[in-house]
Order: sequence, then structure tokens, then C-alpha cells
Amino acid sequence: MKTESVFNIAMFSVHTCPLAALGGKETGGMNVYVRELSRELARRGHRVDIFTRSQNPNVPYIQTQGLPEGARVIHVQAGPEAPLNKKELFDYLPAFVHGVQAFRERENITYDIFHAHYWLSGWVARELQACQHAPVVQMFHTLGALKNLVARTPNDLETEHRIAVEREIVQFAQRLIASTPRDRAQMIELYDAPAENIEVIPPGVDLNLFRPIPLPDAKEYIETPLDDRVVLFVGRIDPIKGIDTWFKAMALLVAENPELRSKMCVCLIGGDVDEEGERDAEMARLQTLKDELGISDIVTFLGRRAQESLPYYYSSADVVVMPSLYESFGLAALEAMACGTPVVASDVGGLSFIVRDGETGYLVPEGDPLALKNCLQRLLFDRELRARLGKRAAVVAREYAWSNVADQMEMVYGALK
Repeated sequence: MKTESVFNIAMFSVHTCPLAALGGKETGGMNVYVRELSRELARRGHRVDIFTRSQNPNVPYIQTQGLPEGARVIHVQAGPEAPLNKKELFDYLPAFVHGVQAFRERENITYDIFHAHYWLSGWVARELQACQHAPVVQMFHTLGALKNLVARTPNDLETEHRIAVEREIVQFAQRLIASTPRDRAQMIELYDAPAENIEVIPPGVDLNLFRPIPLPDAKEYIETPLDDRVVLFVGRIDPIKGIDTWFKAMALLVAENPELRSKMCVCLIGGDVDEEGERDAEMARLQTLKDELGISDIVTFLGRRAQESLPYYYSSADVVVMPSLYESFGLAALEAMACGTPVVASDVGGLSFIVRDGETGYLVPEGDPLALKNCLQRLLFDRELRARLGKRAAVVAREYAWSNVADQMEMVYGALK
């Protein structure tokens, strides 16, 4: 289904570029979401300009490589052209707004829609409305108030300023996009968001890229013996991802089943190592934890991997884990399912919606190593169960094609134009 209207869309992703390599501190599911939605909209004839903050003066300020005709990424100079912690970015947002407005005037573009991702982008969209009125469509991807409910340390807490701005955004945005019904309920509960302004549109997955690959081919690609067990995590190395719970579960698993130790890989894709080779705080904590738990011999940090290689890793895995404390939707779960791999995930956020318990994988209480261990053990020792859940997962994932997401987004845009 397509609308007859063609839209000029300003897509805002201030703190992270949708073309950036995945797995870093600020790169993950949101990057994929913005990139793939923009691609699909451009293929339908819409014009999509994605505005992001310039973090490297050597990167062209306008990028079109890897995007269809009609889509481009514009890197706006706002503050140091270097990676910054997103908590430092608010002071540079006025400069970002000025840069977007200057670009719009220089190109003589009038936008039909301002589509903002994350709270920083929502603030930018509101300021730009003073220069050129266009309805604001907002997707938060994560909510500061909800992250604070699951924060484990003071360093994990989001600022009161962020929460105040998010509360303002839900009142002025013409439409709010929730990825799941639970996401919608949380906006209403935590921020008093107007229920009538919230549309539930689940995320999508690229079914041309993420598809089942025969196990021998996948194992050969990742250079793993065919009979080795692979338990895989894909995502940012961040406290909110609950990787410590997974490590504790794996320690329980090998203690109970010592025969697995010599033929199992606990693999993590994601994480950064800076130029000096120093791990960030969470990476260092996890390195210490795996040593303390006695599982250093089975845990492998793979770092970043190209998006094109991920289907091989997913397809080679016996099971993919997502032990998050909070997850707004959990794109890695969809990618794994599309590759025919069962997922064991925390029963939180979007994961509760995406993973169908007992049908495409299992849901477990967050922060419960024993429950996680029991589900992983069941899957690792039952080949028929893995095959059945994986086959069903691939079928369910087809419901989340990006074409379906774009259909729904076009309807949102059309109702606002």
C-alpha cells in the first residue's frame, strides 16, 4: 500500500549517524531504524534528508552512498567535529538548528514532515517549527524516565533535564510513534502523553539481508567447528543490556554441564576499543567478571562486525540472547528470528512483544541468571526444539518487513499533511 502524496521529509538523528558502523557506544538499533526507514521511503519516491551532527571533518558533509535516489545524510557542524557523549550535546543544539535552517534556505527546500528520533532531535524539531512550520513526528527509541527505573549505578541515570524535555515533547509533537503497545503505555504512564496522538508501529527488519543461511556455510564463514555450540549476543556493550546476567547464567550452565566447556563459544558482537587500546568501563567490568566466574575460556568479544556479516553469525548460533534490563524494541531479536535462530530474551519492553514465548524463543525475568540458564540449557540439548522454534521465528519475522513499516508511516504522514 502506498499513499499518492510525495513528501519532503526532514529526518533528525542528531547524536548518531545512521551510516555509522554498528556496535559502538552510540550506535545500534536506532541507526538501523533511521537508515532502513529512510531507504524504504526514498524507494517510494519520497525525498528524505537525514540530519545528523558532524563528528568527523573528513567525512563528506552530504552523503548518498548506500542510499537510494532521493535520500541523503547531511552532517551539520555543531560543536567539535568529534565523537561526544550524548549527554554533552544539548548545548550545541542551537548551532545544529542554525545549520539545518541554513541548509534548508540554501537548498530552497520546504519540508512536509519533521521526523525526530531521540529526545535531542525532538528539541531540534520544535525549534525549527519557528522557521518553517511542519508537523513533528517523534520516536524516542528510549525513555529517560524508564531507563532511570532500571539504572544500577548513579552513572547510569539520565538527567532530569532530559526527562523534562521528553515531557515537553510528548505534549507538542503532532504524532508520537511507539514501537509496541507497552511502549505506548509507558509514554502515557510516565509522561502523561495524549493517547490519541500515539501510533504503534513496530520496527522492521531487512528480509533480503537477514535470512537463514545453511549451518555449514555459516559456521565456515565465522570459522567455527560445525559441532560447536554458539550462544550469541549482538548489541552495544552497555550496563542496560544485562550481559552480566548472561555471564552468570553461562557459568551455571558449564558448572552443571562441564562437557560443554570444550565445545561452546559465548560470543559478543559489539563494543569499542579506542586508539590507545583501552576498554571502556563496561567492557572492563565484563572482562573482570568473566575471569571471576571462570568462563574466560569460552567467552569471546568479537567487537564490531559489518552489517552484511551478521546473518552468518545469527545463522551459526544455536541461540541468540538478549538479557536486557530495558529494551524499547530489540532489533537484534528480529534479525536473529529472520535468520531462523531462536531467541532467549528478558521479558521487558519491546522484547515481550517481539519474542513469542515458547513459539519463537523464550522470555525470562530480567536479571535472573537461573531462569536464563534453564532456557539456554533446554535449547542447547534439544536439536529438534531449536529447529522448531527457529523455523517459526523466521515465519513470524516476515511480518516485520520494512515495506509494512513504511506503509504505516506514510499513513501517519498523510494524516498530518
